[in-house]
Amino acid sequence: MSSLAITLPAINNDAFAAATNFNMSGYAAPKIDKVRVAVIGLGMRGPGAVDRLSYIAGAEIVALCDKHADRVAKAQTILTGKGLAEVKSYSGEDGWQQMLKELELDLVYICTPWAYHAPMAIAAMKAGAHAACEVPIGLTVKECWDVVKTSEETKKHCMMLENCCYDFFEMLTLNMVRQGLFGELVHAEGAYIHDLLSLNFSKKGYDNMWRLRENIKMNGNLYPTHGLGPIAQCLNVNRGDRMTHLVAMQSNDFMMAKRAQELAAEDAFFQEFVGKRYRGNMDTTLIKTEKGKTIMVQHDVTSPRPYSRIHLLSGTKGFAQKYPKEGIAFGHSFVKEEELKDLYEKYTPELIKYIGEKAKEVGGHGGMDFMMDWRLIDCLRNGLPLDHDVYDGASWSSIVPLSCESVAKNSKAVNIPDFTKGAWKTNKPHDLTLAGGGNTEIRPKVSKDQKNQLKVE
Repeated sequence: MSSLAITLPAINNDAFAAATNFNMSGYAAPKIDKVRVAVIGLGMRGPGAVDRLSYIAGAEIVALCDKHADRVAKAQTILTGKGLAEVKSYSGEDGWQQMLKELELDLVYICTPWAYHAPMAIAAMKAGAHAACEVPIGLTVKECWDVVKTSEETKKHCMMLENCCYDFFEMLTLNMVRQGLFGELVHAEGAYIHDLLSLNFSKKGYDNMWRLRENIKMNGNLYPTHGLGPIAQCLNVNRGDRMTHLVAMQSNDFMMAKRAQELAAEDAFFQEFVGKRYRGNMDTTLIKTEKGKTIMVQHDVTSPRPYSRIHLLSGTKGFAQKYPKEGIAFGHSFVKEEELKDLYEKYTPELIKYIGEKAKEVGGHGGMDFMMDWRLIDCLRNGLPLDHDVYDGASWSSIVPLSCESVAKNSKAVNIPDFTKGAWKTNKPHDLTLAGGGNTEIRPKVSKDQKNQLKVE
């Protein structure tokens, strides 16, 4: 099996740096009592977002948009099934652009394929709306810089919707880090190990097989932020420390090209995907920070392995790891179940105590999706800084192209741009409390009987 290493010219990843000096970290935008939301992209992630946002009384969904009109019509039934009115519909290739021209929006919620993320977020901010964008926020370093520049120029938030930052153990350990339980963090690990081989080759999965095509175009860590985001905030990346450089090493592809051949032998549809060079099974990216901390992030969505985001934190006084089983240690052994329970009770953040059970009830990856959405709307309504700003989205997302660059250069070190332009030295960690917020109400769930009654009427 031939090596994927090739020689590339040196790239100056700081060359795209914006000149804007406004700092979006800690920025509190003017309060919005009723947040007018438009959702773009109603395939894999969008319908769930429509459902979750419909429970938040402070959010008013005013428009739905997708390239396919039938998906928009189907998403409308999510609203009408709860007794809410249908909203403006937009479809077609340029429907989202028409929507931005016609409507006054407070928030554009983007759930489209990756290549649309940066262009849509930039257009939304230029149209006067805040942007909330599924991961990653950009596929190139230039796109990441363009998103940062636009956010600073328009003073509109651009939050990458990294839901894993709101999972329960991740929030718990973040609070433990803030309380000094682990001492000073030295090393952290995250991952996205998720067997998506069948889904990536499914005709009924991603529209026009777009995610499979991304696995052909790019050879690196294509999806770093689920693992990186939670540990980066524990390390105060962009808020007291920053990622400086990385090296990435990747295995060859041992499964995707073979699967394409197997499927093409039975179905001519897959002939297009035969003979392509697919990204390798496992990518391991190592990152170092300005303060000498190390990070490992892995990506494998092909191999038959149990799901894992690792979420490992190693400090001078303690250790935590989420997968394969949640555990905390202060020496050679994990603490026993009863002590672990006491730690949970003591260090569970205020946000989870306030909204956690309601989030589990509404759902979305066990509740973390809803907690993220509710927190976003609550911050916008109360004029609070967002938990994750545009610099987080840009720096975490930049690992995609930078890991590809390192792999292509036979695992040579690649510099990571400072998207804060030096502000990381004074930026403050985001607030884990509900100070100034927590007043956004949640609509009750509609029972089956109520849904049936709505259908009859």
